[in-house]
Amino acid sequence: MELYRTQILLEKSQHEILTQIAQEESRSLSELVRDMIERELRYRQRRQMLLAARELQADYATDPELTAFSALDSDDFLYGDDDQ
Repeated sequence: MELYRTQILLEKSQHEILTQIAQEESRSLSELVRDMIERELRYRQRRQMLLAARELQADYATDPELTAFSALDSDDFLYGDDDQ
């Protein structure tokens, strides 16, 4: 992992709380903040994907080119049942 140095300004209470958490978890403040940022980025990415899926949901229910595939949902070949 390549790291880049950056500088942020925190409120005093934020710094105190984050420092306390880092000490309790035997981690550096930098590591704790990186992990928190990573969690937020993953959350935002999942949220974007969910919103995009919701926008497309109507198309999947009404577009004939897409609904044609729903007829395959009950076919056995989808589940790898080769004993037939």
